[in-house]
Amino acid sequence: MAATAGISGRLMAALAIGTMLAGLPAAAHAETLREALVGAYNTNPNLQAARAQQRATDENVPIQKSQGLPNASATAQHIEFLRNSPNSFTAPERRIQIGPDLQVPIYSGGSVKNSVKAAKQRVGAGQADLRGTESAIFAQVVAAYMDVLRTEAVVELSQAQVAFLKVNLEATTDRFEIGDLTRTDVAQSQSRLAVAEGDLRGARANLIGARETYIELVGRAPTDLEPPPPLPGLPETVGEAVVSALENNPDLIAAKERAKAANYDSEVAGSGRLPTLGVFAGLDYTDYFGTLGGPISSDFSQSETTAQAGVQLTIPLFQGGRPAAQQRQAYARESAALEQVNATERSVIAQVRAAWSSWQAANAIIASSQVAVDAAALSLEGVRAENSIGNRTILDVLNAEQELNSAQVQLVTARRNAYVAGFSLLAAMGRAEARDLNLETGGPLYDPQVNYERVRGKIFDWDRDPEPQAISTRTVDIPAPDATIEVQQESADVTGD
Repeated sequence: MAATAGISGRLMAALAIGTMLAGLPAAAHAETLREALVGAYNTNPNLQAARAQQRATDENVPIQKSQGLPNASATAQHIEFLRNSPNSFTAPERRIQIGPDLQVPIYSGGSVKNSVKAAKQRVGAGQADLRGTESAIFAQVVAAYMDVLRTEAVVELSQAQVAFLKVNLEATTDRFEIGDLTRTDVAQSQSRLAVAEGDLRGARANLIGARETYIELVGRAPTDLEPPPPLPGLPETVGEAVVSALENNPDLIAAKERAKAANYDSEVAGSGRLPTLGVFAGLDYTDYFGTLGGPISSDFSQSETTAQAGVQLTIPLFQGGRPAAQQRQAYARESAALEQVNATERSVIAQVRAAWSSWQAANAIIASSQVAVDAAALSLEGVRAENSIGNRTILDVLNAEQELNSAQVQLVTARRNAYVAGFSLLAAMGRAEARDLNLETGGPLYDPQVNYERVRGKIFDWDRDPEPQAISTRTVDIPAPDATIEVQQESADVTGD
């Protein structure tokens, strides 16, 4: 009876672990999913790199604008004439010439204007890409968070199963020694225990892998993770999800912005056939150091200042077909960009529908798995009672226990899959970014528009940013995780409900 009571207690503990993802109260100082997302938002290197890439994209706007702005330069030249013509009696021996030059483009066939517009569209595309990167990393964090919870639950279930089978083997051996059972019963118990111990080792290895992935994404080790909160804004129907995705999916928005930019690129390519107009001005100071004029140098001025200004009109007449080829090339690229919009739209629709299907299926599996857990727990209790009066064999008890364990693992896995699929659905709908997840209390959110507004009008050549430094954190000093489980105290009446 003592062995039976011990087995029952362990089964109840294992059954309680099966409810880990259902929302049981968490222990003090537990880490929440929101805290994990904030950690990744602030320190993930892939996200920080994407932000830096977007800042580089922002600079294309002032770069393109600079082609339409005045260009001023100064040139200084010193020449030593080492050998002059013998027929030149007035050639100088040396000369220094200094002078500023100014060029102001007036009309460039529309290339500057359209290049700036294309750059602005690509800034918009890059900002949408940054949104997509953010939601993709959040989806990875959610999956890693849920994987840690699931594998911890599986490890605890496996530990409970091993403990049950050890007690069962001891009881079976005792009954064999008094002649109540056969060697076959003992062998069956030994076999199930060996398999369970192997499963436990595999579960612990999976837990270490899940914790490593969490560290990689979040930048710190998972500590007593709380069950996740309900997902906000999940759609009622798949049609609603698709409509939201077509309006808000960042990948689709980026593809549309790139198609618009490609249209402006076509205009830029066509401007190569058009005239260009500009004005110029220059000032030159020249000094011959008293060497101009040779023997009669006194008859010449040894320094002079000259100035010039004018208008330059360039009309292309024949360029070997280059402008036409460039425009045809730009048209082909624009066509590719337009096709990419349709391809991205197809992909987004498929992602939404697949995520919706996975979410619905996982929810259905949760319901059926819960029924299976309840039924398997009742079945095990009945089989064990019948075994005690000789109506059931040890193999029947082992099979019933295995069915309960499998149902519990399937339940925690289904809960993990449902949450991850639901979040993936939100991400495909464009609703899984920091602004949607209320991460503002972790600090101000990164706004790429702020940097764009900062640099879009800069024209000073020496206006530099600080030297680059990595913002993300390293994980080399974080100890390697193990498969240790902190056992939480649960009430004695917890079941698989």
